[in-house]
Amino acid sequence: MNLLNLIRWKNLLMIAVVQLLIKYALFPTFIIDTTLSPLNFFLLIIATVSIAAGGYIINDIYDIETDTINKPNKIIIGKKITESTANKLYILFTFIGVCLGFYLSHKVGKPPFFGLFVIIAAALYVYASYLKQIAIAGNIIVSILVALSLLIVGIFELIPAMTIQNETVQSTMLEILTDFAVFAFLINFIREIVKDIQDVDGDHKAGMQTLPILFGKTRTSKVTMVLTLITIAIILYYITTFLYMHVGAIAYFLIAVIGPLIYISIKMFTAENNAQFKHISLMLKIVMITGMLSMVLYRLIF
Repeated sequence: MNLLNLIRWKNLLMIAVVQLLIKYALFPTFIIDTTLSPLNFFLLIIATVSIAAGGYIINDIYDIETDTINKPNKIIIGKKITESTANKLYILFTFIGVCLGFYLSHKVGKPPFFGLFVIIAAALYVYASYLKQIAIAGNIIVSILVALSLLIVGIFELIPAMTIQNETVQSTMLEILTDFAVFAFLINFIREIVKDIQDVDGDHKAGMQTLPILFGKTRTSKVTMVLTLITIAIILYYITTFLYMHVGAIAYFLIAVIGPLIYISIKMFTAENNAQFKHISLMLKIVMITGMLSMVLYRLIF
């Protein structure tokens, strides 16, 4: 159980479920051509979650000092799992993910795709060891990696199967997936800043330069509120431009995505203590889930 908590098994499960939704709900197989067999798609999921698991481990290794202050009751490395064992687990998970990426890239006839796995693994290490200490930079990097966990399905499923005859349809589906990736980036970016607000005390003692340390918790909270309002505006533009003929889809987005985001923006305006910011972080996670579940609606649209 300690290992499962260390690798954030709930988050890894969410990544796997979202990738399954992309393949079996978002991509209508009667319209588009896909590349991976069920077995190879399963290996793609394993590769993605393995690299992500390695990322969580290396992040915790570098966060031992700050977690002692921010999350003293949730510390695993040094208490339940030794730092040496954690380093070995990091290497193991990352090695598995990168090796599977190498195999899959050659399997679909696109060897350069292997570079994606190397870049993602390297970015997670650089984030944990250096970038997370820099205001905004770390938040942007980790949010890009979250978006890539969606896009990588399209890269492996759609691009290798693209021909002159199906290029228009394949490109359209890739654009739709990119829209979801942008949504994931925005929600995760906001949530990362909220988490920085929660962790401001430990981060300050560790010498980090996160946004709340530079601007203060109150100003940073207002920044996240503005970012949330911008996200709401983007989603409203999207549904009125592309989904205006689908009343059910519009209703879903209004109730399950935009409604909670409005609630979150109001809470951000009034939030003052860690309990309130923790609640906001949880709500953002729920919005991420409801947003990803909207992929099921596209099967009805197509």
